[in-house]
Amino acid sequence: MSIAAFDHPFLSGLLGDDEAAALLSVDADIRAMLTFEAALARAEGGRGLIPTASAKRIAEVCATFVPDIARLKQATATDGVVVPELVRQLREAVGGAAAAHVHVGATSQDVIDSSLVIRLKTVLCLFAGRIDDLIHKLDGLDESFGGQPLMGRTRMQAAIPITVSDRLCSWRAPFLQERERLACQVLPLQFGGAAGTLEKLGAEADAVRTLIAQDLGLADTPQWQSQRGFIADIGHLLSLITGAAGKMGQDIALLAQGGEEIALSGGGASSAMPHKQNPVAAETLVALARFNAVQVSALHQSLVHEQERSGAAWTLEWLVLPQMVMATAASLRLSLQMLDTIARLGAKT
Repeated sequence: MSIAAFDHPFLSGLLGDDEAAALLSVDADIRAMLTFEAALARAEGGRGLIPTASAKRIAEVCATFVPDIARLKQATATDGVVVPELVRQLREAVGGAAAAHVHVGATSQDVIDSSLVIRLKTVLCLFAGRIDDLIHKLDGLDESFGGQPLMGRTRMQAAIPITVSDRLCSWRAPFLQERERLACQVLPLQFGGAAGTLEKLGAEADAVRTLIAQDLGLADTPQWQSQRGFIADIGHLLSLITGAAGKMGQDIALLAQGGEEIALSGGGASSAMPHKQNPVAAETLVALARFNAVQVSALHQSLVHEQERSGAAWTLEWLVLPQMVMATAASLRLSLQMLDTIARLGAKT
C-alpha cells in the first residue's frame, strides 16, 4: 500500500506513470550516484590526483555495484543522507589501495544533487517528446475540425462566434512555449565539496569539475549547493506544463458539459448513472495543474538555505520535486489520451 496517489495500488491507474516512476526509482537514483562517483574518479585520475589504476578500478566497480538497501536505509535514519553509507559500501567493494581514492574531495550533496540532475535530464527529454506528440495531435485536430464554428466564451458567458482553430490555438501556444523552455533549460553539475570551495582539490578543482561535467553531459557551472534557483526554475517549468494541460482539460470538460460542441469516446463510467461518460482525463488535468501550482510555493520556501548548506530546505525539495515530476508525467500522458478520444469538435452544422 502507498500513501501517495502516484504509486497507489489503484489510484496510480489514473495518476501514475511507469516511465517517469522508473526514472525516480531507488535503482535509478543509485545508478546515477554511482555514475557520478565513476566520473569523479576518472576526472581525478586524469588530473593525477589519484592513481590511474585506482580510477579505473573505481569506475569498473561502479558500473556493476549493487549496494545493500537495508543498510542504506538504516544509515540514512542516522546520517540524514544516504551517501556516507553508500560510499562505505562502495569502498568495501572496490577494496585494496584503490578504496581510499573513492569519493575524494566530494561531499554528499554533490552526489545527491548530481544524481537528481542526471535523471532530470532524461525526464525532461521524455516530457519534450510527449509535448511534441501533443502538438502533433492538436495539429491533426485543427486539420480535421479547425473550420467548424464554436461559440467563444468570456467569463463563462457566450461572447462571439469563433472557430475550433481559434480554440486549438489557445491550447497549442503554451505547449510550444514550454517545449522551447525545455530545449533551453540548463542542467548543471553540482560539485562543491564540503563547503562549496573544493578545497581538497586545490589548483585542480576547476579542471576536475570541467572533466566531470563533460563526462556526465551536464553544464560546467560553479557549485549551487545553497543557491537553489535551478530547482525552483524546474518546478516553475513543470507547473507551466501542467497549467497548459489543465487549461485544455478545463475547456474540454466545459465543452462536454453542453454535449453539443464536442463528442468524446471512451469516457468514464458512472456507478449510479450508466448513461453518462464522464470527462475523467479532462478533470484530472485540472486537478494536476492545481496540485503543481501549490507545490511551486514549497520549492520557493526551499530557496532559503542557511549559510553553505541547509538540511531542512534540502529535505523539503526531496518531498516536493519528485511529486511534481510525477504529476507532470501523468498530465502529459492523460493529455495525449484525451486528445485521442475527441471524435468531434465544433458546433453541429
